[in-house]
Amino acid sequence: MGNREKKSTFFGGAAILAVGIAIVKLIGALYKIPLGNILDDEGFGHFNNAYIIYNLLLMVSTAGLPVALSKSISEANALGRRNQVHRTFNVALVTFVVLGAVSFAVMFLLAQPLADLQGDGMAVHAVQAIAPACFFVCVLSTFRGYAQGHSNMVPTAVSQIIEALGKLVIGLALAWALVRAGASSADAAAGAIFGVTCGAGICLIYLIVEHVHGRRSETGRLTDTPEGHGEILKKLLVIAVPITLCASVTPITSWLDTAQVQNILRDTMNAQSAQWYHDMELTDPVVAAYGAYQKAITIYNLPSSFMVAITASVIPAISACRARRDFRGAGRIAESSMRIGMLLALPAGIGLTVLSSPVMHLLYPATDHAIADPSMMLLGIASIFVCIMLVCNSVLQASGFVNLPIFIMVAGCAAKLIVNSFMVRSMGAVGAAVGTLVCYIIVAVLELLLIKRVIPAAPSYTRVFAKPMAAAGLMGVAVWAVYGLLSRLLDGGILATLGGIGAGVVVYAVLVVALKVLSREDLALMPKGDKIARLLRL
Repeated sequence: MGNREKKSTFFGGAAILAVGIAIVKLIGALYKIPLGNILDDEGFGHFNNAYIIYNLLLMVSTAGLPVALSKSISEANALGRRNQVHRTFNVALVTFVVLGAVSFAVMFLLAQPLADLQGDGMAVHAVQAIAPACFFVCVLSTFRGYAQGHSNMVPTAVSQIIEALGKLVIGLALAWALVRAGASSADAAAGAIFGVTCGAGICLIYLIVEHVHGRRSETGRLTDTPEGHGEILKKLLVIAVPITLCASVTPITSWLDTAQVQNILRDTMNAQSAQWYHDMELTDPVVAAYGAYQKAITIYNLPSSFMVAITASVIPAISACRARRDFRGAGRIAESSMRIGMLLALPAGIGLTVLSSPVMHLLYPATDHAIADPSMMLLGIASIFVCIMLVCNSVLQASGFVNLPIFIMVAGCAAKLIVNSFMVRSMGAVGAAVGTLVCYIIVAVLELLLIKRVIPAAPSYTRVFAKPMAAAGLMGVAVWAVYGLLSRLLDGGILATLGGIGAGVVVYAVLVVALKVLSREDLALMPKGDKIARLLRL
């Protein structure tokens, strides 16, 4: 009974986090799509340049310690060592306060050289506006780690939603007000990104209140003798440092990618410095081109959010099978999760590729479509490989291969930077999308080969890919045909785009059922899967 309750609690916690992350992703889309229309391409470029610097410093500061904290607290709590729990929390809190203060100081005091290094010196105000968020998020990570260590995922999920809503409401309001007041694109971007800081500050207040309330309700005697502060810190760092190094690969690559692309563009376009364009009250063509590319990136990131629920469920499910040495069962779960992932990723990626120009005109009518549209076409394909990578990562991690995906990711990112150096010079900002596509093709293919090589009872890729690809391919043809017909009858526009999307949804749904893409085993992994299977007569 106890094991079943523990399993239920764990899966329930994973589900709560998955739902929370999905909501946060949706709010993020609702934030960036209108923000890209409030700000011009140049302002959106300033915004993203600052956000990438923030994301890098934040990942280095917070990637590993919350995981180490939750693990340490969970172990101490299981042994009834409440004094050890409290001292571990206090050591982590002090550590995070110091890390947060250092991150804030680096970002705020060195804002100008950091922005210059990105090739966008006028992003300095946006960098400074988001700098306090580094401190807030570092500190609030302690409270999230403490709650997760007690298998309580609710504070983390709720706080993530509060943080996202804060940046949505405050960031959009400030950006809109500043643009209406005639502020420069750099100042409007700073206002927009200050919403992230406000959201993090509100989130921290919620978590402190939640923590204090939870501590007051604790009962029981505190009789254990905790370890020394230094010993606890050492144990936390032993766990945290490898996780941080692994998690930092992507943000470091994004940072290098952004700096590389904009500096190459400034060279090939014979552009002046960002400050010169600001002083002359002219649009910086480099930052504007990068901003148009980033608008395509915003849409490209959406399909991967569909993978959150899958990856959250796969790791514990496969781990449980492996613990029972049921390798065949683990292989079946891996195959089903990959097939479900492809069921979601393929139509999204193909749809974005086929309707790249209409979608970008629909969502960002005022952007530079010479950059945004072809970027979206390439990134639509790339989004499929990103989804493959995410599911493969979860399968490999659940199977005990934690470090191998990191080395593969490093190889893919290195390839991206190499491809960028050639393609950006010949294709402009669109060349960065080529680099992204090459990166994730390499990573996804290598991880698929690795799964076949190292995992017992490995999935059948014919069963994983064949039917979803057939259904998605036919859907893509239908979308292209219906949009083409409607655009001629209606002279393009929103109705033609929506008609193409609607036709795609209907055709794909029919094909999924007709081709029996999903099996009963696949549906068993989903909520209410048995009922769906009976409805579909599987």
